[in-house]
Amino acid sequence: MRIFDPHIHMTSRTTDDYEAMRDAGVRALVEPAFWLGQPRTNVGSFVDYFDSLLGWERFRAAQFGIAHHCALALNPKEANDPRCAEVLDVLPRYLAKDGVVAVGEVGYDSMTPEEDDAFARQLELALRHDLPVLVHTPHRDKQEGTKRTLDVVRESGLAPHRVLVDHLNETTVAMVADAGCWMGFSVYPDTKMDEARMVALLAEYGTERMLVNSAADWGRSDPLKTRKTGLAMLDAGFGESEVDTVLWRNPVEFYGQSGRLALEPVAAGAVDAATGSSVLRGER
Repeated sequence: MRIFDPHIHMTSRTTDDYEAMRDAGVRALVEPAFWLGQPRTNVGSFVDYFDSLLGWERFRAAQFGIAHHCALALNPKEANDPRCAEVLDVLPRYLAKDGVVAVGEVGYDSMTPEEDDAFARQLELALRHDLPVLVHTPHRDKQEGTKRTLDVVRESGLAPHRVLVDHLNETTVAMVADAGCWMGFSVYPDTKMDEARMVALLAEYGTERMLVNSAADWGRSDPLKTRKTGLAMLDAGFGESEVDTVLWRNPVEFYGQSGRLALEPVAAGAVDAATGSSVLRGER
């Protein structure tokens, strides 16, 4: 089973996780920019974070044979903090770098006017940089948040097939399917989706435009949930080709729209965070 996790926050995980993921069949991933749990107080902290995703994290993944890509953005939660607003001014130079395959996570947390502004501005950046977009739907009032998300996407002029709407569940999947966007599902202990519910949705809606991710982060989460979902699909009677569509071909197709997807890990070295270029570097 080959796996591409389209949404996982490896900066929160250990090298043991990378090793377990490799053993489970994970060969590629996308790490979206997100809230680290502790509020960032200035733009410089975002710059350091973006540089780390483009350099150090890509190198860590390559040591375990995993191709690391990222999506960069001012996340919805921190869009409400005026100390972080200038991130939108430095983001364009990062969106031009190798390894950045989408703008994300963008969208809503509390559906504030500040989030409206950051969301719309970053959809405009995606259009300008010809990148697809990963959208976070809110954990509270998810139906209204998803409906509002789709309205903003339509107003942006961004083609639906360039948009992945994530953290969906049984109450929101139909409206995203009807809108023509890609549908993302986070399989996560205790909250979001579980394997059985995910398999039921795949049985109802099919595998087209469906992506499954672990969304593993600093909370109680499991970076092997993608594989566990694949095994649950097989147990439910799905064929190996259908599993491969959901866990590999669909994320490759969606993020491949960036023109920057590289499914071979960075060879024998890291990425220079300042330039986004591969460089050979000795291990410490």
